[in-house]
Amino acid sequence: MPRKLIKKYMPNEEALRNHKHLSWLGKHLHEPNLWHMNRKSVSRAFAVGIFCAFLPIPMQMLVAAVLALFMHSNLPISVGLVWLTNPLTMPPIFYGTYLVGTALLGGADTALEFEMTMEWLQDSLSHIWWPLLLGSVVCGLVGAVFSYFAIRACWAWSVGRNWQNRRSRRR
Repeated sequence: MPRKLIKKYMPNEEALRNHKHLSWLGKHLHEPNLWHMNRKSVSRAFAVGIFCAFLPIPMQMLVAAVLALFMHSNLPISVGLVWLTNPLTMPPIFYGTYLVGTALLGGADTALEFEMTMEWLQDSLSHIWWPLLLGSVVCGLVGAVFSYFAIRACWAWSVGRNWQNRRSRRR
């Protein structure tokens, strides 16, 4: 895995531990897997980050950070992966999750005429909320499981390839 590249952009763990707004987390920030890059913590971080990226809620990064603490995954990677859903990618991703939720609920996709008003948002939110939430959770779980196993497989392949290269250099 490109450990050096990822470590280059990770924040300093001492600075985060001593940050005044993070002091309420106390000893939980001293868990080694939150900061070390190994197969377990990185694969868990991908699962947490991908799952939280699909959640249609505000403050996804906070949810990812709390889940990273509970799952002992790499904190910076978990929080960083939430940005897969950024202002440019949110509309197509959440529309896709809405379609998945609609299909799972067995309902027909009702075409809503879009208007940029608060009244339209309040009226249509009650119609799209459950399919959007269900589709987001299902897509998030599928993405989390897939990314967890994909990262573990890529990591094992990379380690095996490095061992093979070392053996061939010794000969």
